[in-house]
Amino acid sequence: MNVEIVKTGYLKENCYILTKNNNCIIIDPGDDQEKIKEIIGNKKVLAILVTHYHFDHVGALEELKKYYDVKVIDYNSYDIEKIGDFSFLIIRTPGHKEDSVTYYFKEYKKMFVGDFIFRGTIGRCDLEGGNIKDMKNSLNIIKKYDKDVKLYPGHGDITTIGYELEYNPYLRGE
Repeated sequence: MNVEIVKTGYLKENCYILTKNNNCIIIDPGDDQEKIKEIIGNKKVLAILVTHYHFDHVGALEELKKYYDVKVIDYNSYDIEKIGDFSFLIIRTPGHKEDSVTYYFKEYKKMFVGDFIFRGTIGRCDLEGGNIKDMKNSLNIIKKYDKDVKLYPGHGDITTIGYELEYNPYLRGE
């Protein structure tokens, strides 16, 4: 599975294009549909996955949903675990926002975490829909996964659970 990062908008949101066998999934379509379409090219889009509904993550959602005529997977999609050749788990990770989810592609040890975790910190809990108690519960859930699982955040650099357990004060419980 190939992962491409498309930086969108003035907040430099990470939109991810996952490709396998010329089929792809869009994760968090930011707000630059033309840039995203250009990266996708002639690949077949199977679905759009949304980690949470903040404007910087879903600005191009409606346009791309119509353009590619695909369904949107989000916090309401508990029964979805496979789309085409893509298999994943949906893990509820509220805290930054009540509708936050993480998509775990276990076969590849990759988690797409939205604004739940960033390299060395966590997403803000003081915005509408945020809750620090929920965030602490979500962090306890994520700690149980293998240390070599890569985390793909909504902004900034890719990290791993192991790195965050060692250097992120919120995961260390400080």
